[in-house]
Amino acid sequence: MDTRAQEICDRLNNEIGSENIFNVAGNSLQPSYTTAKILWYKENMPEVYNKIYKILQSNSFIAYRLTGAITQDLSQGYGLHCFDMRTGTWDEVMCEKMGIPVDFLPEIVACDKIVGTVTEEAAAQSGLTVGTPVVAGGLDAACGTLGAGVIHPGETQEQGGQAGGMSICTDTYKADPSLILGYHVVPGKWLLQGGTTGGGGVMRWFEREFAAYERSRKADTGKSSLEQLNEIAEAVPAGSEGVVFLPYMSGERSPVWNPYAKGVFYGLDFAKTKGHMVRACMEGVAFSLRHNLEVAEAAGAKAEVLRAMGGSANSLLWTQIKADVTGKAVVVPASDTATTLGAAILAGVGVGFYKDYEEAVSMTVKETRRHEPNPENKEVYNKTYRTYRDLYESLKAMMVRK
Repeated sequence: MDTRAQEICDRLNNEIGSENIFNVAGNSLQPSYTTAKILWYKENMPEVYNKIYKILQSNSFIAYRLTGAITQDLSQGYGLHCFDMRTGTWDEVMCEKMGIPVDFLPEIVACDKIVGTVTEEAAAQSGLTVGTPVVAGGLDAACGTLGAGVIHPGETQEQGGQAGGMSICTDTYKADPSLILGYHVVPGKWLLQGGTTGGGGVMRWFEREFAAYERSRKADTGKSSLEQLNEIAEAVPAGSEGVVFLPYMSGERSPVWNPYAKGVFYGLDFAKTKGHMVRACMEGVAFSLRHNLEVAEAAGAKAEVLRAMGGSANSLLWTQIKADVTGKAVVVPASDTATTLGAAILAGVGVGFYKDYEEAVSMTVKETRRHEPNPENKEVYNKTYRTYRDLYESLKAMMVRK
């Protein structure tokens, strides 16, 4: 959600050429990526930048503290635009063009590789046993995708945490400048991803600002404020009777890539209720998911079934809305913690506890429920989705830096 490096991205896209960057990295240069953050430090906090020895992602830093090994797993490469997405290696020419010394960048390893073992010092600090093997790990979204059981081409994880999005598994390189491409934590696979700022955080914001009444009734009803909001939203017809919500509450990432995009409620009148607004929030997040899926399909990566994870998957209504809006079945695995499950699977495969990912997923990922799209609701949503898309196109000229 940090977009302070927008001007740096604009300058590099102009100097190096946005197409040249995309052709190497498989991703457009945007301020949300690691590249822009490194260069922001270089220009704004040189006293920090000048002390750099190596640049590590968070999981790599933890592995370093445990083992002393300085590495970066393959799936984290997507955030650095001097990383060649086709070969999984650093591109030294692009490093030079971007002004990032290749010496700053660690060795790239497979996500399930044992990078070392717990040292005596780390054991004393952490309570872990000396000599415990440590596996590299991976990007949170990629681990979550594995933890949701997505390991075959066409299988898709639907993310409903603080932010939203989706990850489509593919066994071939499929890049689109409007989306995010990265290596899966599963060897030989990529993930074509959509990452949005609007997800479960939209409902957390709405509950915090507008659900004082529901919070006050928790003791009387025995239901949380979120459960009560679900109930009043469920009483509203599909399409929220014309209320449409743009969920761009912190700018927006894919596929519009506008750090100045804003959240919008459209279609309010005196007949509308809080329930209309809650349902419109859910539908708006679902529309952003559909938008990403459509762009991915145009790029050659078609999602078949969505496997939902994150807090919003606990809402039966919201999950059904996503099925109806996208026209795709949504499966909800048993684990509420798919990301940590995926990391645990990586460790299990890495140390040989599981013979492969097929066995690991079959033993750990269980389906709890399945939502099939309602054709009648899909027809309503097709019309509302057109309004959603037109609304942003009509307003985006006003969504600029203030």
